[in-house]
Amino acid sequence: MNTPSGPSQENPRRDAANWAQPVQKLQVQGMPAEAPNLVDGRRLVGPLQGFGKMWQKTYRVRLEDASVTPPALIETWKANFSSLWPRGNRFYTPLTGIAPGEVALISLAAGPMKLSTGVMVLYADAESFTLMTPQGHMFAGWITFSAFDAPKEGASQEGEGAEAACCVAQVQVLMRAQDPLSEIGLALGGHKAEDRFWSSTLRALAARFDSEAEPEIQIACVDPRRRWTEAKNVWHNAGIRSGLYVAGAPLRWLRRSGKRDDAG
Repeated sequence: MNTPSGPSQENPRRDAANWAQPVQKLQVQGMPAEAPNLVDGRRLVGPLQGFGKMWQKTYRVRLEDASVTPPALIETWKANFSSLWPRGNRFYTPLTGIAPGEVALISLAAGPMKLSTGVMVLYADAESFTLMTPQGHMFAGWITFSAFDAPKEGASQEGEGAEAACCVAQVQVLMRAQDPLSEIGLALGGHKAEDRFWSSTLRALAARFDSEAEPEIQIACVDPRRRWTEAKNVWHNAGIRSGLYVAGAPLRWLRRSGKRDDAG
């Protein structure tokens, strides 16, 4: 099982610039006013800090009917990341875009309400980038987006060059539900919704290169245990916090109105 690991001070890596610097708490900067910020000051959490079963999910689309290199695909993916998501979902990045250490805000369509959360860019290079979740996200984990060349289906072993290879776009998620409520939500349809989400995203990405390729899904439970010591994560649950944020909208409006009256 592959997990992200950053460069050490004793043995710096050549790709150190592609990794985010260690942070204690997230700081959100350069966001539009309409982006709900419920992650400022939160800590990052990986699968080891989650509550539920650990899953590794791999979503992959083979662009056999398109001519594109992995770096070109990743460049397009980064530049159009939010617009490739299913309708009703938003991904807000700062002006610097998807770069190591940047914090992005997320607004997800969750039934009649919007679920507000975010991610930090843990790693980014020309052929991949990895996002890490904060406290309160539906799951604790990493999401890695990558592109690579692979032999075309049915290509002979003697085949060489572009005619024998195709570009593959991949989303790989290593995750646990962050708290008991999120674990229940995943079991009651959250997992299937996530599968539809990333399949739709890959389908939209393929369409950017005039490809009608259909995504493939591989799912494996790599740890069936639930970590009851992390049940306290429910305090940060994004669903609860988002509901409170929406309920507090009238009060925030009154406060802004009062400030304008005082300024006048």
